[in-house]
Amino acid sequence: MITDVLSDTTQRMTRALEAAKEDFATVRTGRANPQMFQKILVDYYGTPTPLGQLASLQNQEARTLLITPYDKSALRDIENAIRDTPNLGANLGNDGIVIRASLPELTNDRRKEYVKIVKTKGEDAKISVRNLRRKAKDELDALKSEVGDDDVARAEKELELITKTHIDGIDEALKRKEAELLAI
Repeated sequence: MITDVLSDTTQRMTRALEAAKEDFATVRTGRANPQMFQKILVDYYGTPTPLGQLASLQNQEARTLLITPYDKSALRDIENAIRDTPNLGANLGNDGIVIRASLPELTNDRRKEYVKIVKTKGEDAKISVRNLRRKAKDELDALKSEVGDDDVARAEKELELITKTHIDGIDEALKRKEAELLAI
């Protein structure tokens, strides 16, 4: 029972860590990155659909991304969704077949703003991990009458270690992204 709680919590914390890394990837650096565009929602026949499901995304140059829709009729919707996305600032070119998204050079102020955004996303991820720890601790406390105080105390120490590992993973990913953003 204790192992089930700990393994379930570990899996959930790992998913939270992966989600944080994906969130960090969506924040723009000086280079065009297809990950930045993956989660943009396009109104495709009345349904919000992620851009990654509607088009292939390829780096053409360092700051240019080539977006090739699978369905050419969605070209205008894709272009509008990218244009309406805040914090992207992409200049779009449409030749009727593909969209070329060119990202302008980042200013120092813009870089610092992106660092703040990434730190906020990192803090949200840490809160998520801590909430998972609290939930697991409550589940362990409910098991005290069945398994005993010593086993629960040992499990709580292991839970703290698991939590620390995942929080450290978020911090490490945050440091990497921050360095990437501030690199000129």
